[in-house]
Amino acid sequence: MTGPAEAPAAVRHAEEVMGTVFSFDVRGGDQRAVREVLAEAVAGLHRADAVFSTYREDSEIARLARGELTAAECAPEVAEVLDLAAEAERTSGGWFSARYRGALDPTGIVKGWAAERAARLLAGVPGVCGVSVNGGGDVQMLGAPEPHRPWRVGVADPLRPGGLAAVISAAGADELSVATSGTAERGAHIVDPRTGRPAVTDLVSVTVVGPRLTWVDCWATAAFAMGARAGLAWLESLPDVEALLITAGDEVRCTGGLAARLG
Repeated sequence: MTGPAEAPAAVRHAEEVMGTVFSFDVRGGDQRAVREVLAEAVAGLHRADAVFSTYREDSEIARLARGELTAAECAPEVAEVLDLAAEAERTSGGWFSARYRGALDPTGIVKGWAAERAARLLAGVPGVCGVSVNGGGDVQMLGAPEPHRPWRVGVADPLRPGGLAAVISAAGADELSVATSGTAERGAHIVDPRTGRPAVTDLVSVTVVGPRLTWVDCWATAAFAMGARAGLAWLESLPDVEALLITAGDEVRCTGGLAARLG
């Protein structure tokens, strides 16, 4: 008689970068190989911070914004991120923007893109069955931590500190990500691209669920700026996307398929 299968080995790591903490949870694979690739993934986050930080005068994105470099003279990642940001702007009808007060600033897409890239790098290690990368509360999940047990992510309740508004399950999905935009932790930091000022909205948080963190991070930001009614209608129109919106009046609004992701 055989006993229950052993749980895959876990490698966990937390790294301070981009002004937040990135938490890694990698299941399966040879631990030495995992740690080698983890070091590469962490180095990639620091490189992204050095290239894209708007707080560093010598970053490539700051120099590009000042006209000291052309896009062709920058690292290849710059063109990749700017292309993704342009696609996000088109898809959102301009509610997501890679500009801030008229200046180039793609930081709204960089964290999600960098976390997703790190997760996919780790998922490529032979034998790895599951990867979760949490970048400041926005999470990319690939595979599963154990057989028959999915990744799960708690969504903080913005009106009840310490409480949860929902728990998202990745059951049945090979890749799933969760991103939240709101005012609970950072105040009114989300800008209305039309005015260049903090977005005036009836929302306190928007959580978006979909396969790729690069996109759901952008969609959460855009929908928050739109407000509850327009934001929900737009999110309903996007393929493979579900969302949870919470208003300042403590109303909870969800896309039609979100219930299948709760648990």
